Amino acid sequence: MNAPHRDDAASLMIEREPYYQPLRGEVAMFEAAWNNRVPVLLKGPTGCGKTRFMEYMAWRLARPLVTVACHDDLTAADLVGRFLITANETVWVDGPMARAVRLGAILYLDEIVEARKDTTVVIHPLADDRRTLFVEKKGEVLKAPPEFMLAISYNPGYQSVMKELKQSTRQRFVAIDFDYPPAETESLIVARESGIGADAAARLVKLAHMTRNLKGNGLDEGASTRLLVHAAKLMAHGVEPRAACSGAIALALTDEPEMLSAVHELVSAVF
Repeated sequence: MNAPHRDDAASLMIEREPYYQPLRGEVAMFEAAWNNRVPVLLKGPTGCGKTRFMEYMAWRLARPLVTVACHDDLTAADLVGRFLITANETVWVDGPMARAVRLGAILYLDEIVEARKDTTVVIHPLADDRRTLFVEKKGEVLKAPPEFMLAISYNPGYQSVMKELKQSTRQRFVAIDFDYPPAETESLIVARESGIGADAAARLVKLAHMTRNLKGNGLDEGASTRLLVHAAKLMAHGVEPRAACSGAIALALTDEPEMLSAVHELVSAVF
């Protein structure tokens, strides 16, 4: 068995408190789930703060955080581990899932629906009362320690027949619903994260709400809080507001000429 090194856990700790603005009791819900060894599912649009929330909770609970960005080519071996040949010998290398279990870390699988369905099945024994990980290639069964936690996230707005979270998976989790913050709170977040003034932050949030009204009418998603922070950072660094919004918001949202023109008109109306 690969015994984890103390330095390995230390490298995964969140040393400084991440800035996070609690909104709807999600902190208390997550802590209750962690204390009762119940896995958590975060649901919400892209860029609304799910990953920052996970960093904040890992810091708050003083646990290492192992994050995996899921994608179409992610295999079970990528998650669990594999044998590799190095220096004329075969060695086992833990994947992020096995590593997290051994360390008693918080394992965060971001955008879980992007992974192949045959891959996500390997999380099932970790997400129920067994709390075990089967390392088939080693004939090993890892029992998760009490402090280990599994968390996954997905964006319901991207759900489709091909990319859908199976009921056999989702019913193993306590769900926490995320959305963009109220306008006043979102303005405070943008100002705090970028160093921009309150008036400019409020204008960016106003622009975001206007683009969000276009969701389903030409845009797959409106401007996220993350995009607002990107634009605000450019503006704080001296970039002209409309140019900052073009690069960080309009062009990030769409390539379609008519929709680009519409978003640029909104930018001109706000700035």
